Amino acid sequence: MELTDLKSAKGSRRARKEVGRGRASGHGKTCCRGNNGQGQRSGKGQRLGFEGGQTPLYRRLPKFQSNERPNRLCWTIVNLRDLEELSGLKEITPELLLDKGVIDKINDGVRILGDGELKFSATIKAHYFTESAKKKIEATGGKWELVK
Repeated sequence: MELTDLKSAKGSRRARKEVGRGRASGHGKTCCRGNNGQGQRSGKGQRLGFEGGQTPLYRRLPKFQSNERPNRLCWTIVNLRDLEELSGLKEITPELLLDKGVIDKINDGVRILGDGELKFSATIKAHYFTESAKKKIEATGGKWELVK
């Protein structure tokens, strides 16, 4: 066997398409590019995202501004001073706050903040507590519990 005997596998190589060599070749006149129009001309084609003059997708969709986060959690905020009107109760839950009108809706959860003083002891259930709220609740002899 010699180098001149080596050949590519059958069907692995394709002949280059010769265009513009007369009608008999099958690739004459328009050279397989169809008739007229932007895509049939030589030179640079359309830019990325071009849709033939129709308003392109990247201009039809709204833009997100830098301070907008689409999946941000929306907490319902409750301060300790807001719980004073529930002083007779031993257990305070988000559903109870909703029934008594302390909050309008629960949203993604209830956050208890430590603003104000708590003058009674109770078990308070919520989705999140700040450190100052935890200390003030425990100082009155109450308990705090996280709700899932």
